[in-house]
Amino acid sequence: MDVASLGAVVRKVMTRLILGPLLRHVGARTATVWVETDRPCEVRVLDAVSRTFTVHGHHYALVDVDGLEPGSDVPYDVLLDGERAWPEPGAPPGRIRTRAPGGARRFAVGSCRVAPASEATHGVDALAVCARRLMAGEEPPDELLLIGDQVYADETTPEVREFITARRDIDAPPYGEIADFEEYAHLYRMAWGTDPAVRWLLAMVPSSMVFDDHDIRDDWNTSEAWRREMRAHPWWEGRIIGGLGAYWIYQHLGNLSPAERAADPVYQAVLAADGDAGKVVDEFAGRADREPGGVRWSYVHDHGRTRIVVLDSRCGRVLEEGRRAMLGDAELAWFGEQCRADVDHLIVATSLPFLLPGAIHHMEAWNEAVTGGAWGRRAAGFGERLRQTLDLEHWPAFDASFRAVAETLLDVANGPRPPASITLLSGDVHYSYLARVRGSRTPISQVVCSPLRNPLTGPFKLANQVACRRVGDLPARALARLAGVRRPPLGWRVTDGPWFDNALATVHVDGRTASVRWEAADAEDRFRELGRAPLS
Repeated sequence: MDVASLGAVVRKVMTRLILGPLLRHVGARTATVWVETDRPCEVRVLDAVSRTFTVHGHHYALVDVDGLEPGSDVPYDVLLDGERAWPEPGAPPGRIRTRAPGGARRFAVGSCRVAPASEATHGVDALAVCARRLMAGEEPPDELLLIGDQVYADETTPEVREFITARRDIDAPPYGEIADFEEYAHLYRMAWGTDPAVRWLLAMVPSSMVFDDHDIRDDWNTSEAWRREMRAHPWWEGRIIGGLGAYWIYQHLGNLSPAERAADPVYQAVLAADGDAGKVVDEFAGRADREPGGVRWSYVHDHGRTRIVVLDSRCGRVLEEGRRAMLGDAELAWFGEQCRADVDHLIVATSLPFLLPGAIHHMEAWNEAVTGGAWGRRAAGFGERLRQTLDLEHWPAFDASFRAVAETLLDVANGPRPPASITLLSGDVHYSYLARVRGSRTPISQVVCSPLRNPLTGPFKLANQVACRRVGDLPARALARLAGVRRPPLGWRVTDGPWFDNALATVHVDGRTASVRWEAADAEDRFRELGRAPLS
């Protein structure tokens, strides 16, 4: 055997996929396929080829396929160094379905997924049920929107803790939580690579993602006091740098179009690095944590006459008391520009529900005012403790941002050329519901779908059940007024739900009509409809 032939055999035996392929951004003529491999190699998808880049000893590639026909359905496989690595022999190839200029669209929406996990403790995985239904022949959605808590860095499973224990003392801080990039890489591998059905789904359906707190840590960026407390821990710097760096690689890069990624100076620096680019990614992640608003994690996808604006409601927060903001000035201005597009449907995805049940909204607004000094220093200290204990850190806990976004949405809804629907998509709270705004020219709706696999139990479930019944609306509103909180610029109420099942929602748009359906994962291959409602 000559040297070239021997080299080909070695590569075939030694080069393999660690994770993926994940089908990420898909446009009218382009598609991006993400992979992680066990060593540096050349990755080919159709006629497109990319070399892997290396970060902290891990090897990744994003392969950008171009020249596809709009509305086409193209089979694909993945070759590593010229040898087919996916799918396995005898299995069908993947499919790339490009965006068509018109026609109906379906978007599957979910959040909060613990995996791997026991059915006894976490129930049936709604994402896996979706995968098996598609395997059985059901029409796939046009895009899968995963809007928070794709991984749980602070509530690790036994499988992940076994890996952690093999490399450090799990009885010392941060105990069983994720500590660094290496552990994050394993966490993603467990979440996306252990269930063959889910791995197949992510290879077949384009996915868009955004983080929430558990991707980093529970209550991430609740307040300035929370940040000071976390920074005092010797292990925190490794955690936040590893978490944001891993998010950038595993989730964020695939949200971008090939043109947007080509214009990203950090991505270009990683590709140009001589050897391992871990230092480049670490410096970027540290800057993203230190400088709120310095990095834009938000992005926009257009599907024909439907625009999806995905908002970062975690990393870009301004936390200084008196200046608290969910969105900084530049981000807020950018959001306003994206909303004022000539479209039939405007969808805003933000991991945290913008419109909460009324009692919770007013309680969080009251808490922000009191913690900011409305009732004096002693009450402010009590308010901070209450904020962190009860997770009072959603949109109403950033009242200035809530009002600014509400006014933007109302301006669009009541403008001269409004869309047919404005829909807010969110997760986080571990139950699902629909809330509707009253009195706007264009219907504004809040669709919440959570969790995919992490059901709410105990006192928190009971408290949210009560809150959704509007029992506490008037007392909570009165308390907020006593703290000087102004009336919200819009009114709304929960009209459907709450449902506390592991669930997946599907938003369907067709022309000027839009609707939503929630389905609960009842069994391995079966969904049960929870509810459906028009959105336009």
